[in-house]
Amino acid sequence: MPKALKDMTLEELWELFPIVLVPHDPRWTDWAKEEIAILSDLLQEVNATITHIGSTAIPNIQAKPIIDILVEIPSDRDMMAIRRLMESSGYICMSVSDSRMSFNKGYTPEGYAEKVFHIHIHMAGDRDEIFFRDYLISHPDAAKEYEHLKLSLLPLYKHDRDAYTAAKTDFVRAIRDICRSVILQDP
Repeated sequence: MPKALKDMTLEELWELFPIVLVPHDPRWTDWAKEEIAILSDLLQEVNATITHIGSTAIPNIQAKPIIDILVEIPSDRDMMAIRRLMESSGYICMSVSDSRMSFNKGYTPEGYAEKVFHIHIHMAGDRDEIFFRDYLISHPDAAKEYEHLKLSLLPLYKHDRDAYTAAKTDFVRAIRDICRSVILQDP
């Protein structure tokens, strides 16, 4: 009988859920829309803005087959009430801070489910992920550079998600800074 996810060490989880990059799958857009509809219904009282983000939202690049969704909530909302609502609906809370929470769905004791989601809940206006996505969509050369970086990191960090994410930080930060400078220049 497989060990329960909550009883596994981080190393066991990383072994069970390695980083995998696959070619872009057009179904990801449909899966994101389906999950956004579920979240919209679940969070209808919250007045959230819900958006498909991450590499699965960027055409023509390889990505982890995990759909990232950003849920922006007004700053006056009760984060702990939202957490309870998400958890009671089957989402697994992965992290919580004063202004952010993240949840996972689609992780099983046997490995990944067919559809896997990471739900990022931020206060309204905290939307660097949207700027990053939009920049890569409108700059295919930068998107291919990002894909190349991810592919080069995969053999090094296949079983270490934190190190994989950290190794992408400089690239992500550089794109974020470009986006912020453009926003500041807009009248």
